[in-house]
Amino acid sequence: MKRCILITFFICLFALPKMGLASSLSLSPDSGTFLTENTFNVSVLLDTEGKSINALQVFLTFPPDKLQIISPSTGSSIVNVWTVPPKFNNTAGTVSLEGGIPGGMIVSKGILTTLTFRVKSVGEAFIKFASGSRVFLNDGLATDDLNQSKNSTFLLKLPPPQGPVVASPTHPNQSVWYSNGSATLDFSDGTSGMENFSYILNKDPITIPDNIGEGTRRLVSYDSLSDGVHYFHIKTFQNGIWGGVTHFAVKVDATAPAGFPVDILPAKRTASAQPVIQFATTDASSGLDHYEIKLEPVSYQAVRAYSGNVSFFVEAKSPFLPPDLALGSYDVLVKAYDKAGNFREVKERLVITTPIFKFIANEGVIVNNLFIVPWLVVWFIGFSLLLVLVFVAFKVRSWRHEAVLMHKEKKLPKDVLEKLNELKEYRKKYGLKLLSIIIFISFSLLPFDKAEAETLNIAPPIISTISENISNKDIFYVGGRTDDTRETVIVYLQNLLTGETISENTTADSEGDWFYRHDAFLSPGNYLLWTQARLGEQLSPPGPQTMLIVKKTALEFGSNRLSYEAIYLSMVVILLLGIGGLLAFIIFHAYHGRRKHKELKEEIKKAEESIRIGFAVLQNDIASELVVLHKAKFVKSLSDEEKAKEARLLKDFDDISNSIGREMEYIEKIGEEIR
Repeated sequence: MKRCILITFFICLFALPKMGLASSLSLSPDSGTFLTENTFNVSVLLDTEGKSINALQVFLTFPPDKLQIISPSTGSSIVNVWTVPPKFNNTAGTVSLEGGIPGGMIVSKGILTTLTFRVKSVGEAFIKFASGSRVFLNDGLATDDLNQSKNSTFLLKLPPPQGPVVASPTHPNQSVWYSNGSATLDFSDGTSGMENFSYILNKDPITIPDNIGEGTRRLVSYDSLSDGVHYFHIKTFQNGIWGGVTHFAVKVDATAPAGFPVDILPAKRTASAQPVIQFATTDASSGLDHYEIKLEPVSYQAVRAYSGNVSFFVEAKSPFLPPDLALGSYDVLVKAYDKAGNFREVKERLVITTPIFKFIANEGVIVNNLFIVPWLVVWFIGFSLLLVLVFVAFKVRSWRHEAVLMHKEKKLPKDVLEKLNELKEYRKKYGLKLLSIIIFISFSLLPFDKAEAETLNIAPPIISTISENISNKDIFYVGGRTDDTRETVIVYLQNLLTGETISENTTADSEGDWFYRHDAFLSPGNYLLWTQARLGEQLSPPGPQTMLIVKKTALEFGSNRLSYEAIYLSMVVILLLGIGGLLAFIIFHAYHGRRKHKELKEEIKKAEESIRIGFAVLQNDIASELVVLHKAKFVKSLSDEEKAKEARLLKDFDDISNSIGREMEYIEKIGEEIR
C-alpha cells in the first residue's frame, strides 16, 4: 500500500506537470528559397496556448558560413523588459533573447523579435532553437511551460542566369558537394554572333567580371581547387555590348573528416556481450553525412560463432549498441562519411571475455566458465589456507620471541664464550684484575633473489581495410573497392620466409565493395599482400604490395592454442602476489630488526671500550713483570727458572697481543655489518 502511494506521489510530482506543458516557439517563415546577397526577415513567435507567461529565455543557432544577421529588431516585441540586452554573434552563429513581461501575458503568435539575414553562400540553412530555451509561467514559481519549438529550413541559391548557360560535367549539381578538386565548366550555349567571353572563378558569390575578354573558347578547366564553395562568373560580349552575368557554384571537399577515437564502454576488454560503442568527429567543409560501422570477428572462437556469415558495414549513430556478441576478438571498424563522399575509417580492437570468477548463489563459483567449484569445496580450501597462514604466523612469532629472549638474557654466541674463557685463564694465571666483558651479537638475515600481366584498362582493386597488428591467434581479413561491380578480386598472400603464395577469390557487391576473410590462422612471419581484378578473361595489373606482419602470440598444442596473453597474465598475477608477500615480510621484520640493531650498536660501543681498557691493563701488567726481570739481569745472572719464566711471559705477551688484535678486528667487523 505504501509503495502504491509513493508511486502515485512521484507521478503527480513529475509526470503531470510535463503533461500540462503548452507554450510553443516557432519561426516565420518556416521555409523558403532566397538568392545570394539578398536579405530576408525571420520573426521569432510565441504561442502561450491560453496560459499567462511573464519571462522567457530563447536561444537560436544559424549557419554563419551561409547567413549573416544585419538588422535585429525588438521594437515590436511583446517583451517589455530585456533582462539581458538581445545579442547575436555572426562568427559563432548564435542569438540570445532574455526578457520579462511584468504582470504576465497571454498571446498567440506574439513576436519576440525580427531578424534580418543576408545570404552569404548557397546551400541549405537551418535556423534552430537551441537547448536551454525556456518559457516561464506567471505562477510565482518560475515553472517552465515550453512544450515544443519549430525550426526553419531555407534553400539558398544563386540568382538566375542572365548570361550564357553554364554546365559542368564534373560538378553538375550546384547544391551537391564533390570530392573532385578539378572542375570543368562548359558555357557553349549555341548563341550565334558571340564575340568574346569574360569570366572569373573566386569565392565571392556575386562578382561582375571585368570587360577584358578571355577569348571565344567555350570550355575552361581548373585544377587543384581548395576545399570550399567556388563561384564561376561569366558574361558575353555580343553586338558590341557586354551582357548579363551568370553565376555558377562549384562545391569542393576533397578532405576526409577529421580523425576520431572509438570509445568502447565499459572497456575494450570486457565480459559484457553488449558493449557500448561511441564515436564522433567533424568535417570542415561539406559537413558530416553519416557513420557506418562493422564488427569483424578476428579470433577463431568469434569466427566459428559466425561461421558462414559475412558482416557488412551498416549505417549507425553514436552511441551504437551491437547485438549480443559471442566470446572472442573483434575489430570495430567505423567509417565517417562527409557530404562529398569522403570517409575516414578508424579501427579499434574489442575482446569479449568471460569473467575469471562468477558466483552462483546456491551452487558455487564458476571458474573461467569451465567448471563449477561447489561452495563446500570453496569453504574447505579457504579454511585450509587460513590454517596454513595461522601456522606460518605462529612459527614467525616464535622465531622473533626467541630472538627477544636471547637479547634479554644476554646469551653469548659460542665463539664469544670461548674468548671470555681464554681471558679468564689468563687472569687466573697472572692474577690480573680484568673488567668483566659481556658481548651479545645477533643477526637477522632475510635472503631474497632478484627476479626479471598484361596492361589493360581494368584498374587494380583498392585496399581500404586490412587487419593490422595481427598474431597467429587472429583471423586475417582485407577489403576495399573496385571500379566495376562485376569484377572478381584475387587476393595474393606470399610468405616471405617460405616463399609460399596463396591466392583467393572474392566478388565485389553491387556498390563495388569487396571483402575477404581467411578461413584459417596464418603462421607467424612476414607476408606480402597484393590484389588483382578479373573481368571475364581480362586481368588488371597487380595492385600495390602491402607488408603484413603476423606476430607469434600463442603456443600451439595440436589443434589447441594457449594465448601468450593468458600465460603472461597468470605469471604477472603470481609475480605480484609473491612480490606483495615478500615486501610485507621484509617491511615487518626490517622494522623490528632495526630496533634491535640500534640497541646492539650501543652495546657494541660499550663493549669495544671495555675490551680496549681490559686488554691494555693486561698488557701493562705483563710488561711490568718483564721490566722487573730485565732489571734483574743487570744485577745478577738469571737462574734457569727465571729465564724460563721470562720466555713464557714473552710468548704469552705476544699471544695476548695477537689475540687482542684479532678480537678487535672481529668486533669492528661486526659493528660495520650492523651499521
